[in-house]
Amino acid sequence: MAVQQTAGADPYFPEHGDPRYRVHRYELALDYRPGPNRLSGTARINAIAGRAPLTEFVLNLADYKIGRVRVDGRQPHYTHRGGRLRLRPAKPVRAGAPFTVEVHWSGNPEPVNSPWGGLGWEELEDGALVASQPVGAPSWYPCNDRPADKASYQLSITTPSAYAVVAGGRLLTRTTKASTTTWVYEQSAPTSSYLVGLAIGKYQTVLLGDPGPGGVPQHGHIPAQLLGDFSRDFARQPQMMDVFQELFGPYPFDEYAVVVTEEELDVPVEAQGLSLFGANHVDGARGSERLVAHELAHQWFGNSVSIADWRHIWLNEGFAKYAEWLWSERSGGRTAEQFAAAAHRLLSSLPQDLRLSDPGRKSMFDDRLYERGGLVLHAVRRALGDIAFFRMLRGWGQLHRGGTVTTAAFTSHVARFSTEPVDELLQAWIHGTTLPPLPGAGSPAAS
Repeated sequence: MAVQQTAGADPYFPEHGDPRYRVHRYELALDYRPGPNRLSGTARINAIAGRAPLTEFVLNLADYKIGRVRVDGRQPHYTHRGGRLRLRPAKPVRAGAPFTVEVHWSGNPEPVNSPWGGLGWEELEDGALVASQPVGAPSWYPCNDRPADKASYQLSITTPSAYAVVAGGRLLTRTTKASTTTWVYEQSAPTSSYLVGLAIGKYQTVLLGDPGPGGVPQHGHIPAQLLGDFSRDFARQPQMMDVFQELFGPYPFDEYAVVVTEEELDVPVEAQGLSLFGANHVDGARGSERLVAHELAHQWFGNSVSIADWRHIWLNEGFAKYAEWLWSERSGGRTAEQFAAAAHRLLSSLPQDLRLSDPGRKSMFDDRLYERGGLVLHAVRRALGDIAFFRMLRGWGQLHRGGTVTTAAFTSHVARFSTEPVDELLQAWIHGTTLPPLPGAGSPAAS
């Protein structure tokens, strides 16, 4: 479906992204040497101008040495300061016209600074990974860094042959020449810049389950010493995939991969068709299974159905949180009702000053947003009843597959599945700050 664009800059990150154009496709050719942590790259970016002629436009890119730059084959005037590559084409791009940008860059990649620490490219003890949410993508490639600008990607990554390269999407070719290997991945589904995932390391690859005809191939890429624990911790992921396809609709991409690094990560990180876990998330006792569910659910909610700007992040995290509860419920653990009651007790003891529909940049990853977001879904389930609720949930994923959404789109969507008005309920849970009462177990969902 066509990607919806929001007007104006992202209110939380006005220096990221340029709404005056949209990108159709990125073709990235990278060469990375882990020892010296040296990255050189070429980007070919196919884009379309917006409703006004483009006399200039901006790409986001961290502090690299810039080589060749071309716009439609001609050298533009450009400046590169503060993570912004500002380009002025030799000839303005007509309104609505396609254009092509070529950028060569090189340097030592490092995370970009943010209120949550370094984001994006991270050098590991023996390899690298990319975890970009929300604004880390410019740490390693030039992009229109806004979640609503979704494009297809082809990634070609050359590394020493001792290293494996894992990226979201389908592996097209792997070619070894002398001491290096080039891996080429294709991600054809529309992808936000922060969701382009990458891991470089010494991994063993295993197939999770047997997808069978028409099933979703699922692979794990893990250090050899963690293989035993991984096999137990992720054993139920194929079953999880089946449950989520039943509840949310067909898996939106060609395949799904998980990577476990040798190092610890504060939290797992989702990317398109790929999730990244730390060694601390593997214990051989399924101690992090809720996070396995959370990251898988993001493939529907956050990745396929993406937010128009970062004010709406609860639509990613609240849905993934509720998916944790649904998986527990469907796999013989605690019910969503029990999780909702616990979350409500927790939130009632905490400050009630967070507004889901616009939490502010400082609070966009607040634990309260996740828990209250899950409670919104539970409240809606109680109001609609299970049959209508899960029809609503599947419809949300299918209607907006590959596109972008807002909180207003969600409230309108819910209303179409309700026989009674839900405006007051949604207003209180999403736009208010005071915690509403927990919906009772005697409501329609019990039927």
